[in-house]
Amino acid sequence: MIYHRLYADEQGESHWEDVEVTLEERSFAPPAKAIEISPSEPVTNTLFLRLKSGWDEPIHPTPVAERLICLAGTVRVTASDGETRDIGPGDVWHMEDKHGKDHHTVVTSDEDFLAVIVQFD
Repeated sequence: MIYHRLYADEQGESHWEDVEVTLEERSFAPPAKAIEISPSEPVTNTLFLRLKSGWDEPIHPTPVAERLICLAGTVRVTASDGETRDIGPGDVWHMEDKHGKDHHTVVTSDEDFLAVIVQFD
């Protein structure tokens, strides 16, 4: 299992990388059997998001470190280094580019883009 991480380096250039999620087998909800699950991470907010079909925003940074889980629709996100990722249903996108040259997002699907956002700070 992986997620897409968008971050800014020391020079402010934003880049993509794939991050593999570490899973370990443990008892999560006793008395249920052990399952494979990742370590927990403390979060501050959970939000729901809709971007209308055709939505195209100006280049911007993320306001806080946050993870977006796509429920429906597709966006194309371009890092400042020019690399693009298409984020669609089931994809997880972790944003950390809070400074620098930012990123651009456009809805590429005919349907609205729906997502859950989990904020970390």
